[in-house]
Amino acid sequence: MDIATHLASLRAEGRLLAADAEAAGPDAAVSTCPGWQVRDLLRHTGAVHRWATSYLVEKHTSGRPMAAAPDVDGDELVAWFREGHELLVEALEEAPDDLECWAFLPAPSPRAFWARRQAHETAVHRVDAESALARPEPRTLGSAFAADGIDELLRGFHARERSRVRSEEPKVLRVRTTDEDAVWTVRLSEKPPVTTPDAEGEADCEISGPAARLYLSLWNRLPLPDIAGDAAVARLWRETSGV
Repeated sequence: MDIATHLASLRAEGRLLAADAEAAGPDAAVSTCPGWQVRDLLRHTGAVHRWATSYLVEKHTSGRPMAAAPDVDGDELVAWFREGHELLVEALEEAPDDLECWAFLPAPSPRAFWARRQAHETAVHRVDAESALARPEPRTLGSAFAADGIDELLRGFHARERSRVRSEEPKVLRVRTTDEDAVWTVRLSEKPPVTTPDAEGEADCEISGPAARLYLSLWNRLPLPDIAGDAAVARLWRETSGV
């Protein structure tokens, strides 16, 4: 998926997030993030957006702490979020393809990394904002975009040493989309998971479903869809995969 596609998703999802948060109000509970209210969601996502923008604009080549959100609420907080989101989109649009700055997952370039990461960051948190409106189902995400997000989660986030998805006994989890030509094999052990984009070998457990549902399920925003085989492997994911 190219940078332009990620940018279009980032732009749209951020605007939806702000609109849903504004409609729900700052005191509304975010059911997908227990313990959070809408104000917490806006402060977190807004801070992440500005943090990402700092790398694109200031070209930092090492990780830096995230600045705290300002002590504002209500309409001011929504306006602050919107401003930061637009600044991030502009920074990504204006960044050169050969930009050099820090990135924490493998990608073709730092610009490509930040476009992809912030598109998915914002999409998942848009679903969180929508949950504060108590809709029965979140708005549909494109299946190709969702499959891309699953790939980032499995082969990016959970390839890192900090992943808590570990198993004393080696296990194999397969993740398969039913509407995209995408499947992953996740090998679990006492070390970080090793994921390959294939269906090689036998799996102890397979989780399958439409890409958009799988995406949100693997990010623990929806229940896991179809599970075949050893359900304990699916429970292990559910209990330990929080990022």
